[in-house]
Formats: sequence, structure tokens, C-alpha cells
Amino acid sequence: MLIAICDDEKFYREKIQKLLEHYLKEHEINYEIKLFASGEEFLQENENKVKFDIVFMDINMSRLDGIQTALQMRSVHSHTMIVLITAFIQYALEGYKVDAVRYIMKDTLDTMLEECMDTILKKMQLAQINFSFLEGEKWLYTDNIFYVESQKHKAVFFYLNEKMENYHIYEKLDVIEKRLSGYGFLRIHKSYLVNMKHICKISNYVAYLDNGEELPIPRLKYQAAKEEFVAFKGAM
Repeated sequence: MLIAICDDEKFYREKIQKLLEHYLKEHEINYEIKLFASGEEFLQENENKVKFDIVFMDINMSRLDGIQTALQMRSVHSHTMIVLITAFIQYALEGYKVDAVRYIMKDTLDTMLEECMDTILKKMQLAQINFSFLEGEKWLYTDNIFYVESQKHKAVFFYLNEKMENYHIYEKLDVIEKRLSGYGFLRIHKSYLVNMKHICKISNYVAYLDNGEELPIPRLKYQAAKEEFVAFKGAM
């Protein structure tokens, strides 16, 4: 699980980190936590807009505040769980603008963070699946698989870990499609199996992904692919 903490106060960055580490170790969840001292620092790497599973975002930061930072994340249809943190209760309604999963007052962190994480884990329903790649056997979070491409006799998984990584396997895409059935994957092309969680839109025979990639959809598959994508988005 990749988690970001964005707060311009060092005390609260470290406090949230300590509480999270205790919770995640207790629940035996592998994790990586990255700290950011401002919205500008967080947005410096474009990948951060879609990279993290959870972002704890302080609302009241100087210059670029937490709401503006979170809105930039949402502008690329990030599925990141956003938790807003603040010392001022009057900002609670701001969370609706960015579809925040929780709003926590700084003076209640000790009591509220555990309940917040319980809720997030239920929402995420983290699923893993293993494959025997040429790089070795690996367990992958299905949400982090962007797409699978058939290349001659191999299939290539485009997977977001700390950065985008490629894993290769000698397997037909039809077989992989069956294994990933039920996890929100869409066959848009004979050579592409795409995670619909990472599709921003389907338009003009192209699937636009939230990492900036564009994948072609042939005319014969276009209407069916678009309908399945619309149905998936409506069910989320």
C-alpha cells in the first residue's frame, strides 16, 4: 500500500506517520509512506496524482492549500482515497469538492485514524493475484495493473509499484483475461486488456488512461467497449 502524507507542519506529518505505521503493522499490511511538506512538492511529480492508494492531506497549507492540491488529483480521475486533515471545523464541507473519504480534526487523530483506516480498507477491498513471470513469481494488486498487452508469444503487464514496471509471461491474453475476470478489466482490442479503474474516458476509438497513455479500440469493438465502461463507472 502506497500512502502519502501532505502537511506543512512537521509535527503532524510525523504524528500521522507514526499512527499509520502502528495500524499497518498490526494489520500485517506491506506499506510505503512518503511525506510532503506542501501541495507544490506533492504535485511536482505528475505521477503522484495517481500513484498513491491513500493521501492524508492537510487543508490549511500556505500558498497551495489541500483542497486545490486534491482537486488537481481528481482532475485526472485518480481513484486515490483522500483523507482531509485540519485544525478548523469550518472547513469540513470542503471535503465534498474532492470526494474525500474522511475528514479528521487534528486534535482527534489519536482516536479517529484507526476507524478511518478500517473504513478505507473495506472500500478498497484490496485484491491480489499471483503470476509466474519471467522475472519470477509475483503477487500483484489488481488495482495497480494498468493494462496487459499481448506481444507476439508473450504478455506484458504494465504495473504501478513505486514506478511503472513491466512483467513478462508466456501466456495467451485469453487465459489472462479469464484469470482477471471480476476485477474490472476490459478487452478493448485483441492485444489489450485494460483495467477500467485507470480509464479516464473512451472517445473517438481511443481509451484514455489516467497515466496519460492512449490505447486504440477497433471499430468492431468500440460500441461494446464503451457500453461496458459506462456500466462499470455507474456501478462504482
